[in-house]
Amino acid sequence: MIPDDDAVLAQFNRLIQEVLRGNMARNTFRPWEVELLLDIEACGLRDAARRETLRRYQRAVQRQMEKGGHSPLKLSEYLESVKAKREVREAVAQ
Repeated sequence: MIPDDDAVLAQFNRLIQEVLRGNMARNTFRPWEVELLLDIEACGLRDAARRETLRRYQRAVQRQMEKGGHSPLKLSEYLESVKAKREVREAVAQ
């Protein structure tokens, strides 16, 4: 059975809250949660920026899911989109 989009978003929010707290209160994860956790780890966020970056990422996923997304985008995809938008703004400003 495939969970509905609201359930996926709720599970995503729970996962991000656990990451922000720094402790996982469970030992079983859905495959897509494992994929997101590995992606978050691979991004190598600096401790100073980690919390705020994860909060912004969480809000971006919430907006994406509200617009009809079926699965959360990865942190690496979010960071790439932020970088691309920044580059466009800088190019326009020149």
